[in-house]
Amino acid sequence: MTRTKTSLTTKAVSAVLTLALLFSFAQFSAGAARQPSESASSAVLFDADTGELLYSDSPDVPRSIASITKIMTALVVLENLKLTDSVIYKQEWCDTEGSSSFFKAGETYTVRQMLYALILHSGNDTAVALANTAAGGTDKFAELMNKRAAEIGMTNSYFANPHGLEQEGHQSTARDMALLTAEALKNPRFMLIASTRVAKVGGISFKNHNRLLWDYPQAIGIKTGYTKAAGRTLVSAAAKNGRTLICVTLNDPCDWLDHTELYNWGFSR
Repeated sequence: MTRTKTSLTTKAVSAVLTLALLFSFAQFSAGAARQPSESASSAVLFDADTGELLYSDSPDVPRSIASITKIMTALVVLENLKLTDSVIYKQEWCDTEGSSSFFKAGETYTVRQMLYALILHSGNDTAVALANTAAGGTDKFAELMNKRAAEIGMTNSYFANPHGLEQEGHQSTARDMALLTAEALKNPRFMLIASTRVAKVGGISFKNHNRLLWDYPQAIGIKTGYTKAAGRTLVSAAAKNGRTLICVTLNDPCDWLDHTELYNWGFSR
């Protein structure tokens, strides 16, 4: 009789433990399957290795993109100029509206130095300087940008300038910017610059505006942007366990948090 009671008790405990484990697994599975929320007008999470769109919210709606434009600017420059090429800075470039690299007219800088100012500090003057150096003018450089966009498959994008200041027709989509970033990731010279936290150029220190490089351990860089019309725009990339993911948000007031949550969700899949 004692043996029977003990056997029944053991079975009951075992059944309870089994149910508890099944419930925990169901909760975990539901949590892993639940898609994250974000505050952007458009957002995508893109697998750079497979080309799979893991998450999307209005991915193909053309919007103003601000300084994430400079991803394309840097890529075109790297494909048309040498990093060691020297350029005498002109006063007309220094007078460009918006964020400045603080380079001095009449001084000589290399393309490498200007790219650090472009990506880390988002110098609009540097974007104009590089466009003039590579193509003889911003309009001709924009033609190179749009040609490259077509080659990449950016079907809903148009570039009117190299810096991202508001100009009629200048726009892209979250999906297109992810495709552009996947292409840029293939260029080791671009990634070296985009992943740099701080650089000193000609006595000027540039700190990367991309806060994820400090706050998210798996972040490997890319580019921030802001104008009043575009709002906050952010393109980032992160690598973990052999996977590389790209996150793009357009007009997102909570971009740092949203990118972090999207990455955490994406890497957990």
